[in-house]
Amino acid sequence: MESIYLIIPVALILTFIGIAIYLWAVNSGQYDDLERHASQTLFEDHLDRSDTDKTDQTDNSKADND
Repeated sequence: MESIYLIIPVALILTFIGIAIYLWAVNSGQYDDLERHASQTLFEDHLDRSDTDKTDQTDNSKADND
């Protein structure tokens, strides 16, 4: 029974810390745009290939001018 006098305040303190961290995350914009990062991960390979294709084209055009 004596241990419950310790467990309840510790549980309440941890609960308030968790709520404070959650509110900080919401107010700092951590949950604003969840879809962009998900789709960015799916289509990242496609975007990387487009960037390298553009680089190759500019390198080829420089070689043609020489």
